[in-house]
Amino acid sequence: MIEFMIIFAIILIVCIVTSKALHKFGVPILLVFIVLGMLFGTDGIGKIAFSNYKMAQELCSLGLLFIMFYGGFCTNWKRAKPVAVKSILMSTVGVVITAGLTGVFCYYVINTSFLEGLLIGSVVASTDAASVFAILRSQKLKLKGSLSSVLEAESGSNDPFAYLCTIVILTLMSNGGFDTIIPIFLKQIVFGLVIGFLLAKGTVYFLRKANFDIDGFYAIFVTAIAILSFYLSEWVGGNGFLSVYISGIILGNNRIPHKKSLIHFFDGISWIMQIILFFMLGLLAFPSRLPAVLFTGVAISIFLIFVARPIATFSILSFFKVPIKEQVFIAWVGLRGAASIVFAIFAVNYDVAVTSDIFHIVFFVALFSVAVQGTLLPKVARSLDLVDNNSTEVKTFNDFKGEESTQLIEVPIDKDSKWSNKSIMDADIPEEILIVMIKRFGRIIVPKGSTLILPGDILVLSGNDLSSLIS
Repeated sequence: MIEFMIIFAIILIVCIVTSKALHKFGVPILLVFIVLGMLFGTDGIGKIAFSNYKMAQELCSLGLLFIMFYGGFCTNWKRAKPVAVKSILMSTVGVVITAGLTGVFCYYVINTSFLEGLLIGSVVASTDAASVFAILRSQKLKLKGSLSSVLEAESGSNDPFAYLCTIVILTLMSNGGFDTIIPIFLKQIVFGLVIGFLLAKGTVYFLRKANFDIDGFYAIFVTAIAILSFYLSEWVGGNGFLSVYISGIILGNNRIPHKKSLIHFFDGISWIMQIILFFMLGLLAFPSRLPAVLFTGVAISIFLIFVARPIATFSILSFFKVPIKEQVFIAWVGLRGAASIVFAIFAVNYDVAVTSDIFHIVFFVALFSVAVQGTLLPKVARSLDLVDNNSTEVKTFNDFKGEESTQLIEVPIDKDSKWSNKSIMDADIPEEILIVMIKRFGRIIVPKGSTLILPGDILVLSGNDLSSLIS
């Protein structure tokens, strides 16, 4: 055990240091971690033998759980709402179109069975947001308009639907009739939404009333809710990824105690899960098997990049009169990532007859996508004139960062104030404004979410632009 933990710590350090060095050159972090895993694997210099797909599936599910929860938790719904409809259509209808077209391509060109082709198409139908924005940030590129928001909303929400499509096809392949599809579909969607919604709403209510003596308990409690949301939904036949994503969105868009510290906590958890997940996927792959799937992988990759993804994008976004240049760019940045490889592991573990090496095919597609599309992403953005040259900061609705020009003011509260006799949590104070302290008749009160704001109080507020609060 001691030797294992030493190796584990060294691997984490190598992954972080290496990614830091290569990040400056625009190399996607996903690619760095996976390649390092391959180097440490059986065919690499590390010679670490790992081929337990069952264990990999459980660990990957746990990793994706936290990654998706954090993605939902950091989503500012007010900023995401204007692009929500087109993004949701891209993450649902777009996934189905991509999966269907790819499945037909595999059937006619790769000579798979029709259902196996649809399985491959479903597995590679989701896109990876982390790689896209890691590249944009490393190159300090800010996209014009609402492009960033559309891409992040779509990429953050299409994994659950790709997973649903994968489960449906696997059910058909295991001799399940078409009459079983609708019940599975309904259970996946309804249970996923309901469980995620109810747990999150209950958690918001509880945290507003609770007053833990130890601040760290808030992070532990929310972590437990995220885990419960995923596995409870899976236990009753729902979509765990959808459930945990919905839980994250609801918790992140409600006032709960220690929210900023929770963001930092889950940011760290999310990153360590991504490192472990990506490295393990590389460890699970055998580079010696990649040449055997070279033609299949390249063919599927090219079809996805130049046919399936563009058709899905244009068929949906054209209805919203999105400019052609933006549609071309959105089509290009449909990078395949870790979720696709994880769903391929699910397919391997499912008790169905699959003739092709689906894991290594999807693994190759993900590597090809990130390496080619990811590397050319900045050039494509510039050639389409979609880069905002007046700013070098990539900001989306998931960014919870303040500006440098922070102000500090005192706001007296009288009986007619809209905040009077309300708790801080219920006072509808903007997220970007922080109550530093409350002065109450000569006493200094350290504010908490449950602290009541009373007439006669003086609130000491910190924020970027507080001019509207100054009467």
